[in-house]
Amino acid sequence: MKALFIGGTGTISSAITRQLAERDCELYVLNRGNRGERLPEGVKTIQADINDEERVAELIADMKFDVVADFIAFVPSQLERDYRLFRDKTKQFIFISSASAYQTPLSDYRITEGTPLSNPCWEYSRNKIACEEYLIKQYREHGFPITIVRPSHTYDERSIPLGVHGRKGTWQVAKRMLENKPVIIHGDGTSLWTMTHNSDFAKGFIGLMGNIHAIGEAVHITSDESVTWNQIYEIIADALGVKLNAVHVSSSFLDACSTEDYRGGLLGDKANTVVFDNSKLKRLVPEFAATIRLDQGMKQTIEHILAHPELQTEDPEFDAWCDRVIGALDDAAKAIRG
Repeated sequence: MKALFIGGTGTISSAITRQLAERDCELYVLNRGNRGERLPEGVKTIQADINDEERVAELIADMKFDVVADFIAFVPSQLERDYRLFRDKTKQFIFISSASAYQTPLSDYRITEGTPLSNPCWEYSRNKIACEEYLIKQYREHGFPITIVRPSHTYDERSIPLGVHGRKGTWQVAKRMLENKPVIIHGDGTSLWTMTHNSDFAKGFIGLMGNIHAIGEAVHITSDESVTWNQIYEIIADALGVKLNAVHVSSSFLDACSTEDYRGGLLGDKANTVVFDNSKLKRLVPEFAATIRLDQGMKQTIEHILAHPELQTEDPEFDAWCDRVIGALDDAAKAIRG
């Protein structure tokens, strides 16, 4: 198989790249070359900015692929560019959409690929929906061989997956736990969530590559494990070897008192209970099974981050904001009690 990844070094794509490097796959990645150290031996780089369409067209002029996958397209104009570049150059074009495109709020917490796409709370999700609609039009009208993949919350060893964090990442929440400071959990922490290790995601994704039954289809790839946000934070605290000191704050209040996009990231996504039905994926890829339990994967992530100080990016502004939010709740409770 000859494949081209646009991107190839991110949280989702890096695990796929590593697993394909161990197989009989001629893999190219097209990116600006800023993260070449993350590429395994044998993977070939086409160094260019995908937005420089003319230059990319020159570089791939004599090339054709079995699979092209775009991991970094977020708006329809980027898919229009991809269509111009690859419509005659690939047997399968895979677009990485998002499970946040599914109906919000859900009419049924069990999500299948037939769940409607609608998210009034998050522009990111609406853009992904528009991207899907553009590709489906090209498939229906021109036979462009698309496969749409919808990841949910996928994580790796480089960042702790969380609900409430600042712009500089999630390490500051772990640091608060290590310092026995209270950490914020959105809502009451009882809504169900699904997190998928990127190595599990990669198994499903690779099974869709070159799969004739996946052409024209949309498929989500997630773990079958559902956990509450309280359990997620307990798992993280346990991996850090500390006791969790949690403060529950409503998602709407967090959105109201923050410049972060908690309307999208929480109200349009993580504040809602989601349980994924992976039956379709398992029909298309019978060997797929997500085998890394969250507590196992989180332990690996915490160990890796603790061993790599460069991943421990502090966020004092977020830290101070947490203190203000928690202090405001304490003051309100005291005022009401008199």
